[in-house]
Amino acid sequence: MPRSIWNGMISFGLVNIPVGLYPATRDNDIHFHLLHKKDCGRIRQQRVCEECGEVVDYDELVKGYEYEKGEYVSVTAEELEKVQPETSELITIHGFVDPKKIDPIYYERPYYLMPDRKSDKVYTLLREALKQSNRVGIATFVLRTKEYLAALRPCGNALVLDTMHFADEIREAEGMPEGKPEIKTDELKLTQQLIDSMEQPAFDADKFPDTYSQAVQKMIEQKLEGKKVSGGKTPPRRATNVLDLMSRLKASLEETGQEKEKGTAKKSKASTKSTSKRRAKTSIKQKEELKKAA
Repeated sequence: MPRSIWNGMISFGLVNIPVGLYPATRDNDIHFHLLHKKDCGRIRQQRVCEECGEVVDYDELVKGYEYEKGEYVSVTAEELEKVQPETSELITIHGFVDPKKIDPIYYERPYYLMPDRKSDKVYTLLREALKQSNRVGIATFVLRTKEYLAALRPCGNALVLDTMHFADEIREAEGMPEGKPEIKTDELKLTQQLIDSMEQPAFDADKFPDTYSQAVQKMIEQKLEGKKVSGGKTPPRRATNVLDLMSRLKASLEETGQEKEKGTAKKSKASTKSTSKRRAKTSIKQKEELKKAA
Protein backbone atom coordinates (compact mmCIF):
# COMPACT_ATOMS: atom_id res chain seq x y z
CA MET A 1 0.00 0.00 0.00
CA PRO A 2 1.44 3.46 -0.94
CA ARG A 3 1.71 6.25 1.62
CA SER A 4 -1.49 8.02 2.64
CA ILE A 5 -2.15 11.32 0.87
CA TRP A 6 -4.37 12.67 3.67
CA ASN A 7 -5.00 11.87 7.31
CA GLY A 8 -8.02 12.89 9.32
CA MET A 9 -11.32 11.59 10.66
CA ILE A 10 -14.68 10.43 9.36
CA SER A 11 -17.28 12.46 11.24
CA PHE A 12 -20.98 11.59 11.51
CA GLY A 13 -23.17 12.65 14.40
CA LEU A 14 -20.90 12.76 17.44
CA VAL A 15 -18.72 9.88 16.18
CA ASN A 16 -15.19 10.41 14.80
CA ILE A 17 -13.12 7.66 13.14
CA PRO A 18 -9.39 8.35 12.51
CA VAL A 19 -8.48 7.25 8.96
CA GLY A 20 -5.88 7.67 6.24
CA LEU A 21 -6.75 8.30 2.57
CA TYR A 22 -5.00 6.07 0.00
CA PRO A 23 -5.28 5.92 -3.83
CA ALA A 24 -7.45 2.96 -4.91
CA THR A 25 -6.28 3.02 -8.54
CA ARG A 26 -2.99 3.44 -10.39
CA ASP A 27 -2.03 4.81 -13.79
CA ASN A 28 -0.82 1.95 -16.00
CA ASP A 29 -0.60 4.06 -19.16
CA ILE A 30 2.78 3.98 -20.89
CA HIS A 31 4.17 7.51 -21.08
CA PHE A 32 6.57 8.81 -23.72
CA HIS A 33 9.01 11.74 -23.84
CA LEU A 34 9.52 13.89 -26.92
CA LEU A 35 12.94 13.38 -28.57
CA HIS A 36 14.80 15.05 -31.41
CA LYS A 37 14.43 12.66 -34.34
CA LYS A 38 17.95 13.47 -35.58
CA ASP A 39 19.94 12.51 -32.44
CA CYS A 40 17.33 11.32 -29.89
CA GLY A 41 18.08 14.28 -27.63
CA ARG A 42 15.40 15.00 -25.02
CA ILE A 43 13.15 17.95 -25.93
CA ARG A 44 12.43 20.32 -23.03
CA GLN A 45 9.46 22.65 -22.89
CA GLN A 46 10.25 26.33 -22.35
CA ARG A 47 8.05 29.13 -21.02
CA VAL A 48 8.13 31.87 -23.68
CA CYS A 49 6.34 35.21 -23.26
CA GLU A 50 4.09 36.03 -26.23
CA GLU A 51 4.66 39.79 -25.72
CA CYS A 52 8.47 40.07 -25.58
CA GLY A 53 9.48 36.61 -26.87
CA GLU A 54 11.81 35.98 -23.90
CA VAL A 55 12.17 32.69 -22.00
CA VAL A 56 10.72 33.33 -18.54
CA ASP A 57 11.94 31.75 -15.27
CA TYR A 58 9.38 30.03 -13.06
CA ASP A 59 9.71 32.62 -10.26
CA GLU A 60 8.60 35.37 -12.70
CA LEU A 61 5.24 33.71 -13.39
CA VAL A 62 1.82 34.69 -11.99
CA LYS A 63 -1.56 33.10 -12.57
CA GLY A 64 -4.03 34.84 -14.84
CA TYR A 65 -7.74 34.40 -15.60
CA GLU A 66 -8.92 35.04 -19.18
CA TYR A 67 -12.20 36.96 -18.74
CA GLU A 68 -12.37 37.89 -22.45
CA LYS A 69 -10.49 36.62 -25.50
CA GLY A 70 -6.90 37.79 -25.00
CA GLU A 71 -7.76 39.80 -21.88
CA TYR A 72 -6.44 38.62 -18.49
CA VAL A 73 -6.62 39.57 -14.85
CA SER A 74 -3.60 38.43 -12.81
CA VAL A 75 -4.09 36.69 -9.44
CA THR A 76 -1.39 36.34 -6.78
CA ALA A 77 -0.81 33.37 -4.48
CA GLU A 78 -1.72 35.57 -1.49
CA GLU A 79 -5.08 36.50 -3.06
CA LEU A 80 -5.89 32.86 -3.77
CA GLU A 81 -4.98 31.90 -0.22
CA LYS A 82 -7.61 34.33 1.14
CA VAL A 83 -10.46 32.51 -0.64
CA GLN A 84 -9.26 28.92 -0.19
CA PRO A 85 -11.50 26.63 1.91
CA GLU A 86 -10.55 26.35 5.55
CA THR A 87 -8.17 23.46 6.15
CA SER A 88 -9.97 20.62 7.90
CA GLU A 89 -9.12 17.13 9.05
CA LEU A 90 -12.72 15.96 8.83
CA ILE A 91 -14.65 13.96 6.26
CA THR A 92 -18.05 15.28 7.31
CA ILE A 93 -20.97 12.97 6.45
CA HIS A 94 -24.11 15.06 5.89
CA GLY A 95 -26.51 12.17 5.32
CA PHE A 96 -27.03 8.67 3.94
CA VAL A 97 -28.75 7.63 0.69
CA ASP A 98 -29.54 4.50 -1.31
CA PRO A 99 -26.69 4.08 -3.86
CA LYS A 100 -29.25 3.30 -6.58
CA LYS A 101 -30.44 6.91 -6.27
CA ILE A 102 -27.03 8.31 -7.26
CA ASP A 103 -26.45 8.65 -11.00
CA PRO A 104 -22.99 7.07 -11.74
CA ILE A 105 -22.14 10.15 -13.83
CA TYR A 106 -21.37 11.96 -10.56
CA TYR A 107 -18.61 9.56 -9.50
CA GLU A 108 -15.05 10.71 -10.18
CA ARG A 109 -12.17 8.87 -8.41
CA PRO A 110 -12.05 6.20 -5.68
CA TYR A 111 -9.81 6.19 -2.59
CA TYR A 112 -9.43 3.68 0.22
CA LEU A 113 -10.08 4.87 3.76
CA MET A 114 -7.94 2.83 6.16
CA PRO A 115 -8.37 2.98 9.95
CA ASP A 116 -5.56 3.46 12.42
CA ARG A 117 -4.98 0.68 14.96
CA LYS A 118 -7.15 2.26 17.66
CA SER A 119 -10.24 2.73 15.46
CA ASP A 120 -10.68 -0.79 14.01
CA LYS A 121 -13.90 -1.51 15.92
CA VAL A 122 -15.83 1.68 15.12
CA TYR A 123 -14.54 1.55 11.50
CA THR A 124 -15.86 -2.02 11.14
CA LEU A 125 -19.12 -0.99 12.81
CA LEU A 126 -19.74 1.77 10.25
CA ARG A 127 -18.76 -0.49 7.34
CA GLU A 128 -21.14 -3.29 8.40
CA ALA A 129 -23.97 -0.84 9.15
CA LEU A 130 -23.63 0.61 5.63
CA LYS A 131 -23.66 -2.89 4.13
CA GLN A 132 -26.76 -4.02 6.01
CA SER A 133 -28.69 -0.80 5.45
CA ASN A 134 -27.58 -0.60 1.79
CA ARG A 135 -26.61 3.06 2.18
CA VAL A 136 -23.72 5.32 1.23
CA GLY A 137 -22.67 8.42 3.13
CA ILE A 138 -22.66 11.78 1.32
CA ALA A 139 -19.76 13.84 2.62
CA THR A 140 -17.53 16.85 2.04
CA PHE A 141 -13.83 17.23 2.85
CA VAL A 142 -10.85 19.41 1.96
CA LEU A 143 -7.84 17.87 0.22
CA ARG A 144 -4.88 20.22 -0.19
CA THR A 145 -6.56 23.48 -1.28
CA LYS A 146 -9.84 22.21 -2.72
CA GLU A 147 -13.14 21.13 -1.20
CA TYR A 148 -14.59 17.88 -2.52
CA LEU A 149 -18.00 16.28 -2.56
CA ALA A 150 -17.75 12.54 -1.89
CA ALA A 151 -19.63 9.28 -1.36
CA LEU A 152 -18.47 6.89 1.34
CA ARG A 153 -19.34 3.24 0.72
CA PRO A 154 -18.34 -0.27 1.86
CA CYS A 155 -16.17 -2.36 -0.47
CA GLY A 156 -15.21 -5.81 0.84
CA ASN A 157 -13.38 -5.24 4.14
CA ALA A 158 -12.68 -1.59 3.35
CA LEU A 159 -14.49 1.72 3.18
CA VAL A 160 -14.09 3.52 -0.13
CA LEU A 161 -14.40 7.26 -0.62
CA ASP A 162 -15.46 8.23 -4.16
CA THR A 163 -14.88 11.89 -4.99
CA MET A 164 -17.87 13.25 -6.90
CA HIS A 165 -18.57 15.99 -9.42
CA PHE A 166 -20.54 19.00 -8.21
CA ALA A 167 -23.89 19.59 -9.90
CA ASP A 168 -22.60 22.47 -12.07
CA GLU A 169 -19.82 20.25 -13.47
CA ILE A 170 -22.28 17.89 -15.19
CA ARG A 171 -23.03 18.85 -18.79
CA GLU A 172 -26.41 18.50 -20.41
CA ALA A 173 -26.69 15.91 -23.19
CA GLU A 174 -27.06 18.50 -25.95
CA GLY A 175 -27.61 17.58 -29.57
CA MET A 176 -29.78 14.54 -28.87
CA PRO A 177 -32.46 13.87 -31.51
CA GLU A 178 -35.81 15.45 -30.67
CA GLY A 179 -38.94 13.33 -30.55
CA LYS A 180 -39.18 9.58 -30.28
CA PRO A 181 -38.59 7.36 -33.33
CA GLU A 182 -41.21 4.68 -33.83
CA ILE A 183 -40.17 1.44 -32.11
CA LYS A 184 -41.92 -1.76 -33.10
CA THR A 185 -42.90 -4.30 -30.43
CA ASP A 186 -40.99 -7.11 -32.20
CA GLU A 187 -37.83 -5.01 -32.38
CA LEU A 188 -38.00 -4.20 -28.67
CA LYS A 189 -38.69 -7.85 -27.79
CA LEU A 190 -35.73 -9.10 -29.85
CA THR A 191 -33.43 -6.45 -28.35
CA GLN A 192 -34.46 -7.55 -24.85
CA GLN A 193 -33.82 -11.19 -25.80
CA LEU A 194 -30.35 -10.25 -27.08
CA ILE A 195 -29.59 -8.46 -23.78
CA ASP A 196 -30.82 -11.50 -21.82
CA SER A 197 -28.69 -13.85 -23.92
CA MET A 198 -25.59 -11.73 -23.20
CA GLU A 199 -26.24 -11.50 -19.46
CA GLN A 200 -23.29 -12.34 -17.20
CA PRO A 201 -23.53 -13.49 -13.57
CA ALA A 202 -21.29 -10.63 -12.39
CA PHE A 203 -18.82 -8.05 -13.64
CA ASP A 204 -15.33 -9.60 -13.79
CA ALA A 205 -12.66 -6.97 -14.55
CA ASP A 206 -10.04 -9.72 -15.14
CA LYS A 207 -11.86 -10.65 -18.35
CA PHE A 208 -11.06 -7.25 -19.85
CA PRO A 209 -7.28 -6.68 -19.82
CA ASP A 210 -5.70 -3.51 -21.20
CA THR A 211 -4.63 -5.11 -24.48
CA TYR A 212 -3.28 -1.87 -25.97
CA SER A 213 -0.87 -1.23 -23.06
CA GLN A 214 0.23 -4.87 -23.23
CA ALA A 215 0.89 -4.57 -26.98
CA VAL A 216 2.86 -1.33 -26.53
CA GLN A 217 4.94 -2.91 -23.73
CA LYS A 218 5.64 -5.94 -25.93
CA MET A 219 6.66 -3.68 -28.81
CA ILE A 220 9.10 -1.75 -26.57
CA GLU A 221 10.64 -5.03 -25.32
CA GLN A 222 11.07 -6.23 -28.90
CA LYS A 223 12.86 -2.99 -29.84
CA LEU A 224 15.15 -3.20 -26.78
CA GLU A 225 16.06 -6.78 -27.77
CA GLY A 226 16.76 -5.71 -31.34
CA LYS A 227 13.90 -7.76 -32.71
CA LYS A 228 11.53 -6.82 -35.50
CA VAL A 229 8.26 -5.40 -34.21
CA SER A 230 5.49 -7.91 -34.82
CA GLY A 231 1.91 -6.95 -35.65
CA GLY A 232 -1.12 -9.14 -35.10
CA LYS A 233 -3.81 -6.48 -35.14
CA THR A 234 -7.42 -7.60 -35.40
CA PRO A 235 -9.23 -5.68 -38.16
CA PRO A 236 -11.76 -3.32 -36.52
CA ARG A 237 -15.46 -3.66 -37.19
CA ARG A 238 -16.69 -0.88 -39.43
CA ALA A 239 -19.89 1.00 -38.65
CA THR A 240 -22.61 0.31 -41.18
CA ASN A 241 -26.08 1.68 -41.80
CA VAL A 242 -28.64 -0.70 -40.31
CA LEU A 243 -31.13 -1.11 -43.12
CA ASP A 244 -32.88 -4.19 -41.73
CA LEU A 245 -32.80 -3.98 -37.94
CA MET A 246 -34.79 -7.19 -37.39
CA SER A 247 -32.38 -9.32 -39.43
CA ARG A 248 -29.38 -7.86 -37.56
CA LEU A 249 -31.01 -8.59 -34.19
CA LYS A 250 -31.84 -12.16 -35.21
CA ALA A 251 -28.30 -12.72 -36.49
CA SER A 252 -26.89 -11.35 -33.23
CA LEU A 253 -29.08 -13.73 -31.22
CA GLU A 254 -27.90 -16.68 -33.31
CA GLU A 255 -24.26 -15.64 -32.85
CA THR A 256 -24.53 -15.36 -29.06
CA GLY A 257 -26.39 -18.69 -28.98
CA GLN A 258 -23.57 -20.41 -30.90
CA GLU A 259 -20.94 -18.89 -28.58
CA LYS A 260 -22.85 -20.16 -25.54
CA GLU A 261 -23.09 -23.65 -27.08
CA LYS A 262 -19.32 -23.66 -27.70
CA GLY A 263 -18.70 -22.60 -24.12
CA THR A 264 -21.03 -25.31 -22.80
CA ALA A 265 -19.38 -27.92 -25.04
CA LYS A 266 -15.91 -26.94 -23.76
CA LYS A 267 -17.08 -27.20 -20.14
CA SER A 268 -18.72 -30.55 -20.85
CA LYS A 269 -15.56 -31.86 -22.56
CA ALA A 270 -13.38 -30.68 -19.66
CA SER A 271 -15.81 -32.25 -17.19
CA THR A 272 -15.73 -35.56 -19.12
CA LYS A 273 -11.92 -35.58 -19.11
CA SER A 274 -11.86 -34.84 -15.40
CA THR A 275 -14.36 -37.65 -14.71
CA SER A 276 -12.33 -40.09 -16.83
CA LYS A 277 -9.16 -39.21 -14.91
CA ARG A 278 -10.92 -39.73 -11.58
CA ARG A 279 -12.29 -43.10 -12.74
CA ALA A 280 -8.82 -44.18 -13.94
CA LYS A 281 -7.27 -43.21 -10.61
CA THR A 282 -10.02 -45.07 -8.71
CA SER A 283 -9.54 -48.16 -10.88
CA ILE A 284 -5.75 -48.18 -10.27
CA LYS A 285 -6.30 -47.74 -6.54
CA GLN A 286 -8.81 -50.63 -6.44
CA LYS A 287 -6.37 -52.90 -8.31
CA GLU A 288 -3.61 -52.03 -5.85
CA GLU A 289 -5.91 -52.78 -2.89
CA LEU A 290 -6.88 -56.17 -4.44
CA LYS A 291 -3.19 -57.06 -4.87
CA LYS A 292 -2.48 -56.21 -1.24
CA ALA A 293 -5.50 -58.30 -0.10
CA ALA A 294 -4.30 -61.27 -2.19
